[in-house]
Amino acid sequence: MAPIIILILTIFLSSRTSGATSRGDLFEASAIEKHEQWMTRFQRVYPDESEKRNRFEVFKKNLEFVQRFNMNKNVTYKLDVNEFSDLTDEEFQATLTGLVVPEDIYRMSTEKSVNIVPFKYGNVSNLGESMDWRQEGAVTPVKYQGACGGCWAFSAVAAVEGITRITKGRLVTLSEQQLLDCATDYNQGCSGGIMSKAFEYIIKNQGITTEDNYPYQESQQTCHQSTQSLAFPAATISGYETVPMNNEEALLQAVSQQPVSVGIEGTGAAFRHYSGGIFDGECGTDLHHAVTIVGYGVSEEGTKYWVVKNSWGETWGEAGYMRIKRDVNAPEGMCGLAMYAYYPLA
Repeated sequence: MAPIIILILTIFLSSRTSGATSRGDLFEASAIEKHEQWMTRFQRVYPDESEKRNRFEVFKKNLEFVQRFNMNKNVTYKLDVNEFSDLTDEEFQATLTGLVVPEDIYRMSTEKSVNIVPFKYGNVSNLGESMDWRQEGAVTPVKYQGACGGCWAFSAVAAVEGITRITKGRLVTLSEQQLLDCATDYNQGCSGGIMSKAFEYIIKNQGITTEDNYPYQESQQTCHQSTQSLAFPAATISGYETVPMNNEEALLQAVSQQPVSVGIEGTGAAFRHYSGGIFDGECGTDLHHAVTIVGYGVSEEGTKYWVVKNSWGETWGEAGYMRIKRDVNAPEGMCGLAMYAYYPLA
């Protein structure tokens, strides 16, 4: 009997191994096909076969992460491969983010977990369940920062576009490139910066021009401050204020009145591959990215969320936007979005 038992076990184990190999082969074949489709969709061309193989391995890893995550049933958001799925985590952070927070601001955040101070909207009440500045005509189409760490400029510009529409009655698409080239007091173009310094430049410069006058180049250029096209700015601000730190209620008061620039931790794999739903994935407070909160609401299931405008193009998230959980059990908010928030004054 012993030889028969050994034979049966050998056959069983062989079938198990063969099955695992078969599943691996099927995933490999599927990943190759999906990568080819992905390359066509995003018009990605690699310089040689070696680079293509390397990029495929990164894509395959990200694809597996997305597929495994989407097998979870008890989640409020979904993931998908997107334009950034052949980038490593390090490459993605180096090119698609760009928030650099000064050390003195970091010290403030650690000295006081909640810094409640009077601010312009401190007495605002009757906020309602929802507000969407897109529906109010105060948000321009989603933009794409590309391989340039200029998220801080896009975040600041979106906030200025919003307050200009609210107070002046006109929606104009403003120039991030002007900020990259000219707002160089602390900010370093595509190497990073912070929104408050962008606002300070606009105040000192007595305005900012349009995207058409100063189009985006995806890299830092020489400042064209003296050109005739900048003689008559398209938008001005008189100042800016900081939302009380680590205070989602104060942030809600501000967003009820205008779009607000915020820092956020947007470098995790789940955040990067977000495709829809209300995001509440794992993230911390290591802020390397900047976005603009343009609204808030409550889902049918009763989950409160923020509406975030990103600068990664319309193929990311919900046509370039993210709904991210609001009123979380942490003073800094989901992914640290309540830590450093600014809004310009008309």
